[in-house]
Amino acid sequence: MPASNRNLFLIIVLGILNALTPFTIDLYLPAFTQIAADLNVAVSRMSLTVSVYFIGFALGQIIYGPLLDRFGRQRPIYLGLAIYIIATWGCMTASSFEEMLIYRFVSALGGSAASVGAITMVRDYFPGKDSAKVFALLMLVLSASPLLAPSIGSLMTVHMGWRALFAALAGLAVIDLALVAFVLPRTYSPDRSVSLRLTPMLRTFRDALRVGQFRTYTFAGALSFAGLFVFVSGSPAAFMDGFGVSAQGFGLIFAILAGGMITGGQLNHLFLRYSDSRHVFRWALGVQVVAGTVFLLLASTLGLGLWMTVGILLVFLLCAGVTYPNAAALALEPFSKNIGSASSLLGFIQLGTGAVAAALVGLVDVKGPMPLALVMFTCSLGGWIILNTARRDESDLSEPSAAPTQSDISFGNSCVDRGNRSE
Repeated sequence: MPASNRNLFLIIVLGILNALTPFTIDLYLPAFTQIAADLNVAVSRMSLTVSVYFIGFALGQIIYGPLLDRFGRQRPIYLGLAIYIIATWGCMTASSFEEMLIYRFVSALGGSAASVGAITMVRDYFPGKDSAKVFALLMLVLSASPLLAPSIGSLMTVHMGWRALFAALAGLAVIDLALVAFVLPRTYSPDRSVSLRLTPMLRTFRDALRVGQFRTYTFAGALSFAGLFVFVSGSPAAFMDGFGVSAQGFGLIFAILAGGMITGGQLNHLFLRYSDSRHVFRWALGVQVVAGTVFLLLASTLGLGLWMTVGILLVFLLCAGVTYPNAAALALEPFSKNIGSASSLLGFIQLGTGAVAAALVGLVDVKGPMPLALVMFTCSLGGWIILNTARRDESDLSEPSAAPTQSDISFGNSCVDRGNRSE
């Protein structure tokens, strides 16, 4: 197989692996009303099942990173997917809202292995200079899930009932298991020097946070990308409860807005032909702040209508589609050793930030788009402040050719070892 075709095939497979989580979140959103009725809870409380998943997913990032470095890529993913399948089956058979919350949390702990593994293996298979482009293509595959999942979920909910949705998710996890076992190449040798004791693990995470470039783009990128989590968590209530949109109509709107993420990823691919990741990230984050400001001002003064809300969210999510791959690539750029740990910490901070932001939407007890506008504006502005504050310290945003910091050295600053390893 030609190298270009092989690389595209690997990206598609990694994208399918990484898509398990967005499918798990997006597929059942149109069924909120039906699930709430069956479990005898208010529709607004269903957003807790999303927040709980985000929290479990964030914790899973921390767990699987060191495991992926210590035992190789495959075995930790097998374990995580097995846990996910069992817990998802529990969601399908849940008879109370409390059971649903518990199983959603456990399924997130398991399913996070697939996402951490996919992000980590980008650095296994591709050189660091190509990471931003690979992440952009990965985002294209990833964005297909929110484009398709709500529409599929609405049809399944109407014709098969909400429990069939979780059976389908368990089936998707089985497909992921087969891809990891029989398709993905083994290019990483387990590193027995990676300790699984708490103190050395925390020391490894501390060393990663001491790398200015990692710290800056992880936190700025996490706040920018938090808008997506806010949208996912708050959009069912905003559109179906606030604007009275039907389940089928919500699926269509969700697909349109997911198209913003896809468009952002493709624009990012174009932008990188003419500029570097740092400048592209900065400009996209700046546009996102402007969109968040306009969203908040209009929501608080004029009372936004349905399609104006959709338009502003489309711009905001388009910017998130640009900032995400660049932030991830820039954050992981300094590392060639302990990449799994660095990836897991990156994911933990991203998901943890998103979970907190999503939970804040529920605290703003107002119908319509106002909760989304307030939290999205706050997050994007926070990311902009972090990025511009870091510019004052040139070591935070140093060019790749600059001398490595002590923390960079401890993680390894050469890509030669990665190219020579085999599992």
